[in-house]
Amino acid sequence: MKQRLFKALLTSAVVAVSATTLTTTTASAAECIAPANPGGGWDFTCRQIGKILFDIGAVDKPVQVTNMPGAGGGLAYGNVVNERSDDADLIVAASSATTTRLAQNAYAGMTADQVRFVGAIGADPGVIVVAADSPFQTLGDMVDAIKADPGSVAFAGGSAVGGFDHLKPLMILKEGGFTDITKVKYIGVDGGADAITQTVGGFTQAMTGDMSEVVSFLANGDIRVLAVLTDERVPGFDDIATATEQGFPVVAVNWRGLYVPKGISDAKFDEWAGKLQQVADSPEWAEAMAANGLAPFTRVGGDFQSYVDGLVADIATMSKELGVTQ
Repeated sequence: MKQRLFKALLTSAVVAVSATTLTTTTASAAECIAPANPGGGWDFTCRQIGKILFDIGAVDKPVQVTNMPGAGGGLAYGNVVNERSDDADLIVAASSATTTRLAQNAYAGMTADQVRFVGAIGADPGVIVVAADSPFQTLGDMVDAIKADPGSVAFAGGSAVGGFDHLKPLMILKEGGFTDITKVKYIGVDGGADAITQTVGGFTQAMTGDMSEVVSFLANGDIRVLAVLTDERVPGFDDIATATEQGFPVVAVNWRGLYVPKGISDAKFDEWAGKLQQVADSPEWAEAMAANGLAPFTRVGGDFQSYVDGLVADIATMSKELGVTQ
């Protein structure tokens, strides 16, 4: 059975933000919250989209990025819902990990309908990674080791236990005939950079995450990517085999996008959607995607909100099938 899930971006760090509207008027200073430490996928989303918004003239000043790690994105989500529910100049990095946690009630009872999902403009392929000196040369090697001794391989990932990064190796193992997923070790940390550090340092045997999180480590020779979780090999990384090629038909990509507070006006929601579309259409974003292993995936405004509503329902169903939730 092929599991298909469109997955897939904070110590305060500041780059500057003040947004203009799509007309000639100037809005008050804006901010992008990245709900994790610098270096991970949510941080990448805020910094890349914020920079391009300014570079292409969609905003008149650079965008301020605030890192707000904690609770797998829950700290930032709660802050937006409870403290900034009508802040029209706030955008927040999100991904499939966000919808996974919401679907699994991981944010202390908060629900997906408490914010508005404004758009996604790229899909980050899921990856399974080991340190460069790992004995595992293929995905099959790893699956065989876990089947022989489930406790011998621990995964590190940037999502909480039961989150999207956790689901990826579980889906692969399920395809490999291993169903006792509660015996698989997983350590959730705040962001992909921390997860790779755990693996390169030998504290875990593998990392489960996204392509954008591992590109620099791959270039430096610190890691080996055992599999990319896409239908086809990722352009620019053609030497990395898909999980499907290796006999494990799992596709798990992490969309990269934004949500905004629920209490903003429809006009402001549409304005942010329009700005995000401008970024998606720009050559600067095309270059950023190519440099970071992202694939095009553009949905904005109401179309994206409808997509997210369906995604939350799908994740809830899959989580039950995998035994992650009851």
